[in-house]
Amino acid sequence: MATLKGLIKIEGTLDGLTFYKGKNGYFIRTKGGISKNRINNDPAFIRTRENATEFGLAATSGKILRQSLAKLLHNTQDPTLPSCLMRKLMLIKNQDTTSPRGQRSPAVGLTTPEGKVLLQNFDCNENAILAQVLRADYTVNTTTGEISIPDFVPGTQLVAPPGATHVTLQSAFLNLDFTTEARDLQLSDPLNLSINLTPHNVTLAPAAVTGSGVTMILLQLSFFQKVNGAQYHLNNGAFNTLNILRVL
Repeated sequence: MATLKGLIKIEGTLDGLTFYKGKNGYFIRTKGGISKNRINNDPAFIRTRENATEFGLAATSGKILRQSLAKLLHNTQDPTLPSCLMRKLMLIKNQDTTSPRGQRSPAVGLTTPEGKVLLQNFDCNENAILAQVLRADYTVNTTTGEISIPDFVPGTQLVAPPGATHVTLQSAFLNLDFTTEARDLQLSDPLNLSINLTPHNVTLAPAAVTGSGVTMILLQLSFFQKVNGAQYHLNNGAFNTLNILRVL
């Protein structure tokens, strides 16, 4: 590495030399690293190729799941979701004990009880963890996808963000085949409640899903602020929860 002195400030690569700006000025270094051709063909890098392939399978699975939940994720703002989901799917990939190394995938891992447990209770918004927001007991009917919250009092059983005046609860029933990308997403009717001390017997009942694949039951809480008779998403959904309650 060399230090660039003079009036000309260059950044980029030229004739095998990389010019870049560091904390203490401008520097030059030669282009290094291992060639792509060697990584793709050298037997010494077979593990690197296997890991890269499995990483790609996990990334694809994450994209498929996010696309399947697009209607709900539109109300849940967390830019870290792709990386958080990727870490989870890489763990689920390890539950694939039938595919050879280099071809293990979350799609197979999620067919196992261990893989399903790993995805269960996954929060799609790290800034709004369901267990920290909802302090009420609920039941989940794994056959119908129905979620029930008896005697729910929003004013005492929610840790609502400052400024929130209302909350909307909605459940989702998803059937997703990660291999064919066939999906069926059914949503319950949204239930909008004032955040006060009035008790409610909440029942969120989406329609039954069809098809083969992995079935998931989700719960979303969306917070609003009422201003002059109209409700507005609080901070563009930054405090909204979306949790995968069950994976079947």
